[in-house]
Amino acid sequence: MTLAEILASLFPQGHAVAVREGLVTGTGPFGDGPMHVVGIDGDTPLGVDGALVLSRAVLNAVRTGDRAPILVAVDSDSQRMSRRDELLGLNECLAHLAKALLLADRSGHPTIGLIYGHTAAGAFIATALATRVLAALPGANPSVMDLPSVARVTKLPLDTLEEMAKSTPVFAPGLDNMVAAGAVHVVLDPDRPLGSQIRAVIDTIEAEDVRDRLGAERGGRLVAHTVAAAVADQARLG
Repeated sequence: MTLAEILASLFPQGHAVAVREGLVTGTGPFGDGPMHVVGIDGDTPLGVDGALVLSRAVLNAVRTGDRAPILVAVDSDSQRMSRRDELLGLNECLAHLAKALLLADRSGHPTIGLIYGHTAAGAFIATALATRVLAALPGANPSVMDLPSVARVTKLPLDTLEEMAKSTPVFAPGLDNMVAAGAVHVVLDPDRPLGSQIRAVIDTIEAEDVRDRLGAERGGRLVAHTVAAAVADQARLG
C-alpha cells in the first residue's frame, strides 16, 4: 500500500496529514478524537533536519495533553550518511526523536509504528522501533543492518552470514524475521479497513514491553524472555 492508500483507509472522512520533503506530519479523526501522524515516506533517508522536524511534531502532540494515539508511518532509507549530518550530531538527533516517542508513550499516548515500505538502521531504530507496538503491511522490508553491511563490520564472509541468517531470525533482515523475533507485533491485512485493525492493536497494548516474550513464543528469540525475567527478578530483589 502507498501512504495515500493507508491514509484513505485510516481516515475515510478525510485528514490533515501532509508530506513535505519526505516527512509526514498531521492529524486525522480517529474514533472520538484525533490521531497524530508522523513518519517518513518515499524511501527518504532520515537526517538531522528530518529528525528534528519529527521530534517537534511528537512533542507538540504531547503538549496538547489529549493522549491521542500517535501513528509513526515509515517507508524510509537508513539515516542520512552525509558529512554535514554527522558533524551536526546526527546520532544525538536520532536519539532525541526516539526519546520523544518514549516520552509520548509515558505521557499516555499510545504509539504505534507502521512499516509499509523499506526502513533500515538508524532511521528504523529512531522511529518504528521506538514505538510501543509495531505493525507492518505485507511487502514491508525492515532491517536493522543489511547483511553486506554486517559483513563489512564483522569481517565475516557474506555467504557465511547468509547461511547464518537462515536459522537466526534475530540476526537477519526482512519482515518475516522481524515478526519471528517479536520486533513486529502484527502484520495487518491491506484488504480490510486499517482503522479497525489499528484500533484492535491499541486496545491490546500491554503495560509492559512484550517483544522478548513474542520472540520466544515465535521461536525467534529463544533466550531473550528468560534473560529478561531473570533481570527483572534481580531488580526486585535489589
